[in-house]
Amino acid sequence: MNSFARAVQDQLGHTLTAAEPMTIQVNVGYRCNLSCRHCHVGGHPERQEVMRWETMESILRLVSSLPETRVDITGGAPELNPDFKRFVGAVRKLGNTVQVRTNLTVFFEPGMEDLPEFFQRNNVHLVSSLPCYLDSNVTAQRGSGVYQRSIEALQQLNRFGFGVEPERPLNLVYNPGGAFLPPDQKSLEQDYRTYLQEQFGISFTTLLTIANMPIGRFLQELKLNDKELEYRQLLERSFNPSTLEGVMCRHQVCIAWDGSLSDCDFNQVLGLELSEGLPQHVNDLDPSQLAGRRIVTGQHCYGCTAGCGSSCGGALVA
Repeated sequence: MNSFARAVQDQLGHTLTAAEPMTIQVNVGYRCNLSCRHCHVGGHPERQEVMRWETMESILRLVSSLPETRVDITGGAPELNPDFKRFVGAVRKLGNTVQVRTNLTVFFEPGMEDLPEFFQRNNVHLVSSLPCYLDSNVTAQRGSGVYQRSIEALQQLNRFGFGVEPERPLNLVYNPGGAFLPPDQKSLEQDYRTYLQEQFGISFTTLLTIANMPIGRFLQELKLNDKELEYRQLLERSFNPSTLEGVMCRHQVCIAWDGSLSDCDFNQVLGLELSEGLPQHVNDLDPSQLAGRRIVTGQHCYGCTAGCGSSCGGALVA
């Protein structure tokens, strides 16, 4: 038993288990037009891991049996999957809510110019990465020119009603620029809102603060700067039991680009599949097996339970 599992056992008297799934998270591939410093999947333009349509068809069968669930599509840049629009359209035909995690700059890639209109037409909910409201910090994390393209993309989305009309949510995501925890989500959201509105006339729905996980490209940077141990100790020292009820792994299942199953996208990257005895591929999954399953954990899980907590939906507690 790892130390995180012991910490959970001490607090709850039992291991971490899943509730009824509210979200099916689908990672459609690691190909991305950016190579961000904090990326846990190591997204890159030359990555070859891309979900095929046959796997998407299996996911659609699962989605059809769970009509109340939201389908949360991520990557890489998920829009670069050649079957992305076809998949979104098929999920929407089933009636499920679709949420897409976009890096915004993909709108300016060849053939992607119609994405804002496509998202509007399909009533897609958007979660958009903007790891800081200041140009210098975004450039340091994501590369030259990314900030300006992100601002232009947000302005486009506002024109299509995203972040302006209640039925078209546009949530932004903050990631720390180094080996520290996110600040208070509500306070930072106000800073974002004031700056982006005053400088660029941009509106958005909510800010989500997400801690960097000590895996993937961010782990490489920690090792390069000799800060891995320091950061891991910070996460463990900041363990907050109040976050355990809301951690995302309890309310979702994650499906990787190749159809393999895990409790979250972080576990997926680490090769941690569902707990022993459960199916390991979406083709074999019976939806009734999801609720009550034991969650597979590791030391990295302190990243979701440190401080105010962190999940794909932002902070877990005030």
